[in-house]
Amino acid sequence: MYYALQGQVTATLADILEERAKAGVLVFLLYDAFGAKALGGDYAERLRKAGAQVVAFRPLRLRNLWIVQNRAHIRAIVIDGEIGWTGGFGFDDKWLGESKAGTGWRDTSVRIRGPSVLQLAEAGAAAWAEATGDLFTGRLTLPRCDDGVAAAGLLYTAPTLGSTPAERYLALSIAGARMTLFITNAYFAPDKNFVALLVDAANRGVDVRLLVGGPKTDVRVARLAAHARYDALLAANVKIYEYEPTTLHAKTFVADGIWSSVGTMNFDNRSLALNDEATMMVLDAKFGQRMEAIFADDVSRAIAVDPASFAHRPMFEHVKEWCANQITRVL
Repeated sequence: MYYALQGQVTATLADILEERAKAGVLVFLLYDAFGAKALGGDYAERLRKAGAQVVAFRPLRLRNLWIVQNRAHIRAIVIDGEIGWTGGFGFDDKWLGESKAGTGWRDTSVRIRGPSVLQLAEAGAAAWAEATGDLFTGRLTLPRCDDGVAAAGLLYTAPTLGSTPAERYLALSIAGARMTLFITNAYFAPDKNFVALLVDAANRGVDVRLLVGGPKTDVRVARLAAHARYDALLAANVKIYEYEPTTLHAKTFVADGIWSSVGTMNFDNRSLALNDEATMMVLDAKFGQRMEAIFADDVSRAIAVDPASFAHRPMFEHVKEWCANQITRVL
């Protein structure tokens, strides 16, 4: 788990995990030492006393400064090898909904059944092996899912030399779109190559639409970096919408109404090249239709970026965008 803060969600989670561990269920909790520090310390010790195994991933130490910037941005829950969850969620009260307007984040996650659950478990096992040196073993039994989607798989990607699986996956998905490409991403700061791919898609007739974080984003510098890319996209007739009601945190896309992605990957260099990430890839028309409906509903709550108005934004905005653009490689 990458993200956690103290509150109702983490308190409830502790109660559940403690009860399950005492009942004899094997509980393994791996938390990112940077993004989910709330799961360490006394919280972790309470769970360990109940029998759970709780481990920090890539703790900040002098001996591992060379990988400090590479975080486990993955959110993965696997239950009995039968049910899995991934997506943008974290363990914090902002995912409970809105107790008052604007407090709950807008996010998308996916519940998984069938063979892809094991792929999600493998992603967790790889991180667990790095953190502890322990390997999970056992007989491989593929869970059945007779009423699922046509085809699906989980992409687990980690930093590497050269291009990463995340970069290749996203590039091929954009290049493969023929009719529509609807992207929802909270932190949109792609490099020039990905901007060019989106422009090329629009120029060949693909209806490209982007839904990104608006004025209530929690990372304002990422929004400024996104603005630095708007001119080229708007010139190619890419439609851009900024989510208005609250903080957008979803990371999804759907291409041609049949090829969909729901996961943890932001559209920025940190997710594509520096972090461990996971995303569920789904090839299914019914699932794609559902994703398109969710996108349309979100767009109805967003503000369309008007090319003429955006082109006449104050010069000071250009300066701020230029400054943000200088650090996009680590955003």
